[in-house]
Amino acid sequence: MRVSMILILTVVLSGTLYGQRPRTMDTNQDDAAQATPKPPPAPQTFKAKYEGGVIGYTKKQDGTLTFDDTNSRLVFRDKQQKEVLFIPYGAISAAYPDTQSRRPAAATVIGSVPAPYGLNIPAWFVRKKYRYLTMHFNDPDTNVSGLTSFKLANKELLNSVLVTLAEKAQLTQRGDGYVKKKATAQTTAPGP
Repeated sequence: MRVSMILILTVVLSGTLYGQRPRTMDTNQDDAAQATPKPPPAPQTFKAKYEGGVIGYTKKQDGTLTFDDTNSRLVFRDKQQKEVLFIPYGAISAAYPDTQSRRPAAATVIGSVPAPYGLNIPAWFVRKKYRYLTMHFNDPDTNVSGLTSFKLANKELLNSVLVTLAEKAQLTQRGDGYVKKKATAQTTAPGP
């Protein structure tokens, strides 16, 4: 009996020890995960909501963003297609996507109205994701750095706009965002 218990424990423990070995990773899967397909090019003009950040333009407003390749700039126009502001491609130092999850105003109102039997409780858990294009820029007119954001319709549009903007502004990818690398001076050792 004692020998059979030792034999059973040995088999059981050897099986659990076998499961604790480190696993080898297939490098082909890592390459496939890093090689994500490039999104389609962004439309020349698309709807956006200006959220603020440019000096002198504090009012949030709906409108359109346009890639003005002739003048090398990103232009925001209001609902009447009047040009409100622009950011030159060369002034953009970083661009990245941002997502915020918030409760819509209707869900907030429904959740705060008294209702019998807690019928309004599900409204407390309603959340919606909002997608933003966030940009750091250096204003060439005032020599001031700024941060601005535009709310876009969905993730696909945000990804395609971000990649297109990065190409036009000559930004380099870093993680999910894009940055403009500074030109570094090469140092040379003094000669004999």
